[in-house]
Amino acid sequence: MCEASAYVITEEEPVLLMDFVDKVLPDEAGIRLINIFGDQKIIKGKIHSLSLVDHRIYIEENKS
Repeated sequence: MCEASAYVITEEEPVLLMDFVDKVLPDEAGIRLINIFGDQKIIKGKIHSLSLVDHRIYIEENKS
């Protein structure tokens, strides 16, 4: 399977936000993540980096 896991960057270590992410979409409120089960999360922030081999998405959260 080619789904990814989304993580929020923190000062200590990345924290898992969502597993089995299938879609990453820009949204007026930030970034919309949708997994293979149809669950959705919106996070205010920007993509920090992608690790395609490891199937990971790293997101920098806006603190404001």
